[in-house]
Amino acid sequence: MAMNPDFPRPFVFVPKQGDPRLLFVLLHGESAGPEQLFPLAEAIKQAFPLALVVLPHAFVHVAGGGAGAAGGPRGYHWIDPAGLEAHNYASRVAQALPGLIKQIQQIQARYGLSGEQTALGGFSQGACMALEAGLAQPDLAGRILAFSGLYASQPAKAPPLTMLHFFHGAEDRQLPAGEVQAALAHLGELQGDVTLDVASAIGHELHPALIRQAIVRLQTCVPLRNWEAALSALQEQAAVAAAADTGKPAPASGRTLH
Repeated sequence: MAMNPDFPRPFVFVPKQGDPRLLFVLLHGESAGPEQLFPLAEAIKQAFPLALVVLPHAFVHVAGGGAGAAGGPRGYHWIDPAGLEAHNYASRVAQALPGLIKQIQQIQARYGLSGEQTALGGFSQGACMALEAGLAQPDLAGRILAFSGLYASQPAKAPPLTMLHFFHGAEDRQLPAGEVQAALAHLGELQGDVTLDVASAIGHELHPALIRQAIVRLQTCVPLRNWEAALSALQEQAAVAAAADTGKPAPASGRTLH
């Protein structure tokens, strides 16, 4: 799963008992490392005891940890920070996506887990990578948790098989909450399955309040596609019952097996 023999291996947390039934891949932010997401990983492990939780290192390592005396972008980055500007951000994200998608697919194959059993989570730049990966590979994940992050550019379509959960601080100065709210409205127009939670008095941070709300969303939100399938089944049952009452043939089912 590492890009080369000298690259750090991911942190992997396996269930204490039994085989994994769910997979969470958590992507840290820029100038950071997987340890940044340990609080989120611990909350997931507590809420989902049969989950496999994987925290990989980003692909580009700049020597040192955190911002140095000169304020340089040290630590791990999903894209090369050298010369990074607004105009080339999306293209650099696109270049990094194949490696990330391959890494996630390798984990899925190793443990026999499907995209529907997979959730991607990320903070800041990691959230962007998770969102873009789910868009580029629609069957990669059933859910994406985006903390203080957004797509690299406005998507032209919404992922058809993925539920998106955004968690944001109202006082975020790096990525204003208004931008996320506008993106949510756009995704809604594209028939996306999206939720947004904005916490007051919180900035650009992986705050415990946002982590708690993420667990609530995971435990209580049913994907829209499941609701639609259930509604379709109820409508078919009602049509069959109505036909039986009138003596008319029941309508043919439009469902197919996959």
